[in-house]
Amino acid sequence: MPGAAPTALADEIRDAQWPLKAFDAESVWKESTGKGVTVAVIDDPIYGDHPDLKGNVLPGKSFIDGGRGDQESKNDHGTGMASLIAGHGHGAGNSDGVMGLAPDAKILPVGRPEFGYGDGSSDLDDWIRYAVDQGASVINMSIEPTSLSDADKEALTYARQKDVLVVAGSGNDGKTELGPLASFPGVVAVGAVDKTGEIWSKSNSGSQMMLSAPGVGITSASAERSDYPYQRGSGTSDSTAYVSAAAALLRSKFPDLTAGQIANRLVKTAALPKGKEDLKLPAPDYGYGVIRPYSALTQEIPAGSKNGPLKTPKTDPTGGATAPGASGGDQASEKEDSGLGTGAIVGIAAGVLVVVAIIAIVIVVARKKNGRNGPPPGGYGGPGGPGSPQQPGPYAQQPGPYQQQPGAPGFPPAPPTQPLGQ
Repeated sequence: MPGAAPTALADEIRDAQWPLKAFDAESVWKESTGKGVTVAVIDDPIYGDHPDLKGNVLPGKSFIDGGRGDQESKNDHGTGMASLIAGHGHGAGNSDGVMGLAPDAKILPVGRPEFGYGDGSSDLDDWIRYAVDQGASVINMSIEPTSLSDADKEALTYARQKDVLVVAGSGNDGKTELGPLASFPGVVAVGAVDKTGEIWSKSNSGSQMMLSAPGVGITSASAERSDYPYQRGSGTSDSTAYVSAAAALLRSKFPDLTAGQIANRLVKTAALPKGKEDLKLPAPDYGYGVIRPYSALTQEIPAGSKNGPLKTPKTDPTGGATAPGASGGDQASEKEDSGLGTGAIVGIAAGVLVVVAIIAIVIVVARKKNGRNGPPPGGYGGPGGPGSPQQPGPYAQQPGPYQQQPGAPGFPPAPPTQPLGQ
């Protein structure tokens, strides 16, 4: 079982966590550490006794054997994701080992078997419902199922109804389309970038992409190596964990905001790297940009609608959820048959147009009188939104989220590891 790493090695591990430098984590933690928030990690079970995680991992549940989800000793992936979210380091002042972006958040391990295990059913719906019912307000899914059943879709809709923010990786195949989970309405799809802010070559892209975050050369905790309880790899799994951690920071500081309003803060403070500022947003690879947790925590941003940028799955007459054609976060739900004839509908529409025209004239006149004719500054949702000038963040003197950041120090030699993919 993993124990505390040698001091010199542990110091180098902390130094190698370049995302913490890029995020200016020390400033972030003055605003929020994620205290009081539970993040469910639907993944391999987690090794809760790792020195960088002990005390932050709840018992949870393993859907592999029905036991606890915090006693993994072989598979690394879930432990790695948990450490990026809520690792607290160890040693004097917790200055050694892996530190997560939300070090005071709690991790609810939802241990799952590989897809297709046993009877071929993924049981994704059971995992999601368990996470919601156990009080998680953020669900991290660094996984990539090849399909979603009706039950899975209903469970994702259930999470939305219970105001839980669901975050999923875009996938590591270099495809120009997102899988069924990442593209499902209301799910925050995340792509991976390197320390310069460039999209990782294997990060999938698609029109439903919402955000991007560090996912290349990421150091995290490991469950299986006693002499070296750490690993380094690349993948949208890691970037997903960082977005989930950022969401935990926000849910801790702004407990009255909805999941959609939390997503809105992340979207409106995201940034593009130097040379990419003219991309039309959301971009298929970056979404609205790379997250900036400090800006999301500190900027003055109106709460906005409860759904924010999250789309709402349509509900069919039998109670199931369907992904195609889902309504936008700020839009009304799917129209139902009113039973009116075509002539009546046309007449009503004409009347509505007249009323809208009158209202528009009144608004224009009022704005001119107030000296503020035209739309409010900013893109989606007002100031600081996509399409507006970037607001100062933790790198106020820098043009992009990771420009001119120092390179990560040399990483110590380690046994070969598998990339932290999905």
